[in-house]
Amino acid sequence: MAIAITIMSMPACAANNTASPDMVSVPPGLFTMGSDDGPADERPLHQVDVPAFAIDRLPVTNAQFAEFLNAIGTHNRSGERLYDFDDSDARIHRHGAQWRADQEYVNHPVVEPTWVGARDYCAWRGKRLPAEAEWEKAARGTDARKYPWGNAAPDRTRAQFGARFNETAPADAFSAGASPYGVLGMAGNTWEWVSSAYLPYPYRAADGREDLPAGSVRGTRGGGHDSPAAEITTTQRGRNLSRNPAAGHHNIGFRCAT
Repeated sequence: MAIAITIMSMPACAANNTASPDMVSVPPGLFTMGSDDGPADERPLHQVDVPAFAIDRLPVTNAQFAEFLNAIGTHNRSGERLYDFDDSDARIHRHGAQWRADQEYVNHPVVEPTWVGARDYCAWRGKRLPAEAEWEKAARGTDARKYPWGNAAPDRTRAQFGARFNETAPADAFSAGASPYGVLGMAGNTWEWVSSAYLPYPYRAADGREDLPAGSVRGTRGGGHDSPAAEITTTQRGRNLSRNPAAGHHNIGFRCAT
């Protein structure tokens, strides 16, 4: 299998590796990104040099995002929508003056945040969205594994996949599916927004894909609860997924990095 080597440094902001207790530190260095035997948008297999960073151990939950809505509202100061609160798939609803997660989904990964909402939530927490290369390194480590736990086929002890529409699971439900660094929930349950625009590989952090203003279609990673097993690999980019960045989606959530 041919390997195209492209060594690229991440943006300077990615070098901040001060991890809080709910985050996992990922060491600096090269890792193998993409795949030569998967869909076209995962090619070519190449190497990326990623500085040290930290990433949330778990995806952001409905309860956590409700706190953000109570502090900021449903739109930011630029009038950009942060959450599709009026979508029937939303799991956070207004009760009087307060936004609250639906009781049965409090600890499930948030769904229906827009890409702007994910970006702004992370900033509100003093963090940022992970770049696509950071997300993939946190999920697969340095041995080019197919799934966060290794190369064994997925099962229901490791991930939520092949489930019914809107059938998410708690964010911490699959400890057996942990990545090499101990990050949970990186396969199935909800796709996750990343900072990067959805552009062809090889990944180059300085080619404009990390510009943060909303507009271009952004990347999503990890697969969702209603994805087949083939879509919950560490290299999947959501090519067939509805992911307009100005809207929320029933199967897209996110996590933050520093």
